[in-house]
Amino acid sequence: MRIGISVITHANQNIWENGMGQNVFFLARALKAIPFVRSVVLINVGDQNRMADQIDLGRESLTLLNQEQASDQVDVIIELAGALHHQWLALQRARGKKVVYYCVGQPYAGLIEGTIFERPGFFPMVGRCDEIWLLPEYIQHAPMMRLLNRCPVRQTPYLWSSSFLEKRVQEVTEKGYRYGWDSTQKGPRALRAAIFEPNVSVAKTSSISMLVCDEAYRADREALQMMHVLNTLHMKDHQTMLHFANSLDLVKDHKACFHGRHDVVGFMAQHADAVVSHQWDNEQNYSYMDALYGDYPLVHNSAWLHSFGAGYFYPGFEAAEGGKQLQWASAHHDECLLDQRAATQKLFAALDPVGEVNVRTHIQMLKDLCSDAPHLMEAA
Repeated sequence: MRIGISVITHANQNIWENGMGQNVFFLARALKAIPFVRSVVLINVGDQNRMADQIDLGRESLTLLNQEQASDQVDVIIELAGALHHQWLALQRARGKKVVYYCVGQPYAGLIEGTIFERPGFFPMVGRCDEIWLLPEYIQHAPMMRLLNRCPVRQTPYLWSSSFLEKRVQEVTEKGYRYGWDSTQKGPRALRAAIFEPNVSVAKTSSISMLVCDEAYRADREALQMMHVLNTLHMKDHQTMLHFANSLDLVKDHKACFHGRHDVVGFMAQHADAVVSHQWDNEQNYSYMDALYGDYPLVHNSAWLHSFGAGYFYPGFEAAEGGKQLQWASAHHDECLLDQRAATQKLFAALDPVGEVNVRTHIQMLKDLCSDAPHLMEAA
């Protein structure tokens, strides 16, 4: 079986600009570990003939093709990080090939927000694909996706590897910075908290995380040294944002700083030693793994992450409880470090793209996808 995964290229591309870039390669590694998969290629729908600088296609044993070049090189097409042309997809399906839409964004927000907020949106044509593969965090939207697209919807494993992160850590180390929790400084400390929510969707915004930080600071002035709120420059002049921020004690006491976009490793190595996060129906994020890899205290509201015992959990929108967790982390993280590391290793093992369970799951998903197309399995 030959598989193609869509990618989008553009000028000045960076692997850290969103999670999709990494997701493509983690999925490719999982699929290449399957005995009956002969090849995996990347189908480029962008305007460049190369990937981001952080990507070594030779090392990944992957080839970048355009849609025309891929036409006779694939049996299964996975639309993931770039929208393929609907006429090309229709042609491939007419030729007996299978098409999967691999959904890596919150589907309800993606459907609704563009219309409500008058932003560019995307609505797939009915009949565009044979199946939809949803990440576990979005599986509650399966009924909606099934009706919208009129095809089966399956849950696909959430994958992550530290490979890209390790390269980035090496880069900052070579520049004289250190990434990771400083465990030589024992006992309570005033944390420098960073909030990395992208602030482009209601699913992941900084508002609740800011309340968490302020709650911890108002309860104990020694718990927090500084709050860094990233991805906020596009909102800095909005009256609601201004009034909200100025209501916080951290802002009044000049212990808050607002930034543009930065990658987790580069920023944490220079400016912060804790991460505070909030999401709404978006429980799986690579930024969690980045923070946990560095042994940093991570205060979060992801029930999925909490099931592994990783980080410091508060439920839903309960910012007051989040503040208590941040206070606890400032005083006790060193004591909890060994337990946190054990939980993190268990989490990382479950996400390994070439882990036995994940490979076996993808084998079954491909067999189910091609159950009515035996010629594709024969091609394997």
